Amino acid sequence: MTRAERPARLPNGWRRLLLLLVPLGLVAVMWQAAQVARVQALQELRQDAENELRLSAAGLVGHLSRHDYLPRLLASREGVQRFLASPESQDAMPLNLLLDRFRATADVSDVYLLDRHADTLAASNWHLPHSFIGQNYAFRSYFTDAIAGGQGRFYGLGVQSLERGYYFSAPVWLDDTQPDSTPDGVMVVKVLLDAVEAGWADQDAELLVTDEDDIIFMASRPELRMASLHPLSEDQRQALLATRRYADEPLAHSGIEVVEPLGNQTRLVGFSSGPLAENRYLGLSRPLEELGWEMHILKPLSPVIQAQWVSALLAGGLYGIVLLGAGVGWQRLRLRREREQFAERERQTLARARDELERNVQRRTRDLVETNRRLSDEIEERRRAEDNLRQTRDELIQAAKLAVLGQLAAGINHELNQPLAAIRAYAENARILLERQRPESADSNLEQIIELTGRMAEISAQLRQFSRKSGESLTAVSVPACIDYALRLFQARLRDADVSVERQWPEEEVWVRADLVRLEQVLVNLIGNALQAMAEVEAPRLTLSIERDDTRVRLGVADNGPGIPEEHLGRIFEPFFTTKSPGSGLGLGLSISSRIVDDLGGRLVASNRPTGGALFTLILPRDDGTAGAATHRTQENASHA
Repeated sequence: MTRAERPARLPNGWRRLLLLLVPLGLVAVMWQAAQVARVQALQELRQDAENELRLSAAGLVGHLSRHDYLPRLLASREGVQRFLASPESQDAMPLNLLLDRFRATADVSDVYLLDRHADTLAASNWHLPHSFIGQNYAFRSYFTDAIAGGQGRFYGLGVQSLERGYYFSAPVWLDDTQPDSTPDGVMVVKVLLDAVEAGWADQDAELLVTDEDDIIFMASRPELRMASLHPLSEDQRQALLATRRYADEPLAHSGIEVVEPLGNQTRLVGFSSGPLAENRYLGLSRPLEELGWEMHILKPLSPVIQAQWVSALLAGGLYGIVLLGAGVGWQRLRLRREREQFAERERQTLARARDELERNVQRRTRDLVETNRRLSDEIEERRRAEDNLRQTRDELIQAAKLAVLGQLAAGINHELNQPLAAIRAYAENARILLERQRPESADSNLEQIIELTGRMAEISAQLRQFSRKSGESLTAVSVPACIDYALRLFQARLRDADVSVERQWPEEEVWVRADLVRLEQVLVNLIGNALQAMAEVEAPRLTLSIERDDTRVRLGVADNGPGIPEEHLGRIFEPFFTTKSPGSGLGLGLSISSRIVDDLGGRLVASNRPTGGALFTLILPRDDGTAGAATHRTQENASHA
């Protein structure tokens, strides 16, 4: 083999350079992909942290603000003022009991009364070992603010109980006609902060609240409480201890260190010690101006690190694929060069047969020309057929899209029609009740309207599930409670049409495994259809029945109307099939109801009663009724009833 015939090979210098550049390129690509992924993941994590921080701050402010009025309310009580007028000549026990009852009702920690010298005269914890009675709180700012005639606010550790709390105080005047005089006493309400922190424990983040001295007095982790964001000097520590705000707590450094500031109240932080030292966090801050505090959230960077690794691995894999493709291309180039060399070696051999081939080519050229013409015609015909097929397919896709949109719009209109009618009836009744000066009854109607609007929102959300099998978890649902709710939507129609409702079910509670909102939708649709079927009946009667066995529950909705024609029983659950007059329905109610029951693991059956009228039977799995969420919802519906 001559030099010209040898396969192309890279020089040794280029090969060594290539072996050096390949791993360097892999490292550079993976590093750049990781940096881009880090920036994007940090942006997403920051948005999540901002949302969680905003909601948590609003929850904390709302939890404290709802107790703002309590001291002023108690300060105006006649029993409080009467006792404060002459505490030496009266028994404090009735007032202690009153404050204890008020504490339990308002769900606060402690309620106590101070005289103008800051001595505790009565307290809700009079019977506890750490009772406030006899203690002097002149050093607390909530006393000095209130005794000056203003509203007091204070947070810190209790001197007796050592519990963290937020204090509200208000002045008590025995003579309201002279508000500029010195108050005769101060009423104080203490609210614990543990309930708010308990809600933070479920979040995938660490929440902290600091005061103006950067002391962490609230945190989702107990080990971070009563610590400082930054190391305190000895003078700062002594000044804080002198205020007694945090009793004798050492106020050690929390160990939080800023790793990388990102700007706009955002930074990457870590812990120098403790169980949190293994991770890094994205930290955000939000001032609580109305309280004088600052709230912090620490989101773990594990999603960012995971995104970096995934992006780096994907980039490395893509880089490897590109290198593999380049190697394959190089090998194909070498093979082509070898084939060219082989062709050159065989050229002489092929030349000897060329003359004979030319004769054969001339002979077959005519056949090939004719064959080529036929093939061209067939190709053109196939191209036209493919164009027609593509156009037909696009038209079918567009028609399917329009059909789905029409069905969804019609379904929403049908499912929301009956709650809208009930809302209108409740609103008209509320206006009449307001004209009759019956605001309590009107308020009850408005509560029903609010419940119905919420249920309409749930219905619109549930309609998304009609096109696919539901993936939501099912709970225990009370069947009688569902039926009672559905009947409430038709109270006006039942009363106007003089329809008698017959209930046939056992006295004890009956539960099924279902979804509350969707089961109520089915019952509302079936009852509405029954009322329409009995529109021309002289003595309409609606029969609702419940039967059960070991595994199944059968719910029956029957009427004494004309029934369903036998020829329509097989198509009653088809979409857009209806026996009503034009304009009275879209024919989607029973189709949607059947789909809902199928998703719930049950079956909806239509039949005619031997005595006349139609009967729709829902067969659902039975439940023992121990699910807490369903029980709570059932009790709520019962209270509205």
